[in-house]
Amino acid sequence: MYDLVVLGSGPGGYAAAFRAADLGLKVAMIERHSTLGGVCLNVGCIPSKALLHVAGKIRTADEPDHGVNFTKPNINLDAIRHHRQSTVDTLTSNLALMAKGRNVSVFHGEGRFDSTTSIIVKKDGTEQRIEFKNAIIAVGSRAIKLPFVPYDDPRILDATSALQLERIPKHLLVLGGGIIGLEMATVYQSLGATITVAELGDQIMTGADKDLVRVFEQANKERMTFLTNTQVTNIEATAEALNVHLQDKEGERSLAVDAVLVAVGRSPNGLKAGIPEIGVALDERGFVLTDEQCRTSVPNIFAIGDVTHGPMLAHKASHQGHIAAEVIAGHKVDFQPLAIPSIAYTFPEVAWVGLTETAAKQQGTPIKTAVFPWSASGRAIASGVTQGKTKLIYDDATQRVLGAGVVGSHAGELLGELTLAIEFGATLEDLALTIHAHPSLHETVGLAAELGAGTITDLPNKG
Repeated sequence: MYDLVVLGSGPGGYAAAFRAADLGLKVAMIERHSTLGGVCLNVGCIPSKALLHVAGKIRTADEPDHGVNFTKPNINLDAIRHHRQSTVDTLTSNLALMAKGRNVSVFHGEGRFDSTTSIIVKKDGTEQRIEFKNAIIAVGSRAIKLPFVPYDDPRILDATSALQLERIPKHLLVLGGGIIGLEMATVYQSLGATITVAELGDQIMTGADKDLVRVFEQANKERMTFLTNTQVTNIEATAEALNVHLQDKEGERSLAVDAVLVAVGRSPNGLKAGIPEIGVALDERGFVLTDEQCRTSVPNIFAIGDVTHGPMLAHKASHQGHIAAEVIAGHKVDFQPLAIPSIAYTFPEVAWVGLTETAAKQQGTPIKTAVFPWSASGRAIASGVTQGKTKLIYDDATQRVLGAGVVGSHAGELLGELTLAIEFGATLEDLALTIHAHPSLHETVGLAAELGAGTITDLPNKG
């Protein structure tokens, strides 16, 4: 009998298990794969960032030399794959050690709820029943599949198989203009592939403000082709190519490519693992319904991460995991974030947090924006990254910061201060009066606040 069983060992699952163990609970964690860490660590966030780091090094050779000339990079795919896998192996082994150090029992196999107090774990034809007082559902999500895609063709990639870098196609079509697709497009382009991105909506990187996305598109106009308002209706596999049928406002046409990466989103795993059968309430899409304590309709069952509503992000899951564990341990806490940051680790990076300008207009929320261009940043000029910008979105009446967006080199690193500002209810004045180091990119946060507050001296002051 365990005080808590966590089904899934991704960032949310292991965070919940380890936090509960630290609070004195007897904890078990169930993982269907041979290593801990879930999709994010094994075939998602971490390996993709390892490849993006390599892509950044390759990209350096294409940028203005500023007096330093680089020769054409010598690309060794075996060495790149080794870097990706060693990064993953280091973190998964560390997780196993931390689980052991905390006395968290780990069961590898397919877990399925047998009742509201037990889970059956199947592995290699054997079954084991685990009894619990409380459980946390952390089963994540899976890639959405399209009916017309010939998935049995090795030239069809998904977010997992794309990370393997088995070969670099001459022409790669990325089906879906979201963050996952664009990050992998960045990797493959740096390795020599011609990239075409087909997005059904009117802009790539849905969720980010269009002015930020335009900076990314402008920086990559020679590297990628972006087709928005474009529907892929069919993919025909021939020996020579994959013939992709496209439909846009101009009509129908076909495009022959060497590979297709399908990255059209993810679907929650709420209908799996016996979850509906034990009475846990779901919505029509398969998301588990939870309250602010991550509790489901079954009082001793909790749910966190991608299987719940909200952005499918690892950092959301890990914070939910802490809350659920603490609630189970008797603490009075809620999951009530004011802002959850999002980052596209592309070149340049696009990052945003809190209320976007687009969402404010849709909601009719009165806001103002203050945008500081990196072309006026000493650090950006010295580093050759002047195409970026830092934008603050604030309440017109109180000047309270409601959201922020940044595009540029390492833009995501600037979100920490901005997320904290939103959580603390900071105003433009709070940010403007905070002394930022000069010259630095994070200085642009303070300068944007000065611009909005009418105290700026680094640009003409419009008051």
